[in-house]
Amino acid sequence: MTTNQKLIKNKIGLLNLAEELGNVSRACKVMGFSRDTFYRYQELVAEGGMENLIEKTRRKPNLKNRTDEKTENAVVQIAVDNPAYGQVRASNELRKLGVFVSLAGVRCIWVRNELETFKKRLKALEQKVQETGGIILTEAQVHALERKKQDDVAIGEIKTEHPGYLGSQDTLYVGNLKGVGRIYQQTFVDTYSKVAFAKLYTTKTPIPSTPKLRTTQAEILIAGMSPFVWSSRNCFGDL
Repeated sequence: MTTNQKLIKNKIGLLNLAEELGNVSRACKVMGFSRDTFYRYQELVAEGGMENLIEKTRRKPNLKNRTDEKTENAVVQIAVDNPAYGQVRASNELRKLGVFVSLAGVRCIWVRNELETFKKRLKALEQKVQETGGIILTEAQVHALERKKQDDVAIGEIKTEHPGYLGSQDTLYVGNLKGVGRIYQQTFVDTYSKVAFAKLYTTKTPIPSTPKLRTTQAEILIAGMSPFVWSSRNCFGDL
């Protein structure tokens, strides 16, 4: 996800949720927006697409403080060629090549070009390989790309469109209280908003189809979850 996508994530979530529920008022109540704001966002998307939701700043950049093009290209190049390098290593290696840029300078250039994380630099390297039709990779580049493939398989990525689209549920053992017995915690997390809810229990039923566990899930929803949870389409975990 790019920086711009993160900035407009809630706006897109509001539009998607309204479409999913078929009720603008309810979607606005869940997301904490007014109806006027919703229709303003809807109008912006109709005029120029999702990118039109990005707030346009009126401030003019001070070009005198901007790194020269040659230096910026060198910083970008070293990030793509060596995605495992951090700011310190990149700055040091550039100095060996006669390019002098501070750690903060490296960071600013990487952020401006969406290369500030290891994952983003790997993505840029993959794109470069595809565009050039295959280049001879160094040992470090091969290792970095193989590591990314392993992480993608082990972790995976979750696609979620709006609050209530996908929930994550899990039950864990907390401990043992004298006079009470074993304590278990059931947790529900909305994967879009990252809002979590939890409730403690003294019993645990491991069989997913039992009425007891269904009652437990319902109790959590009733106990304090936001209205959008009721419209949750999918849920994964130990249900």
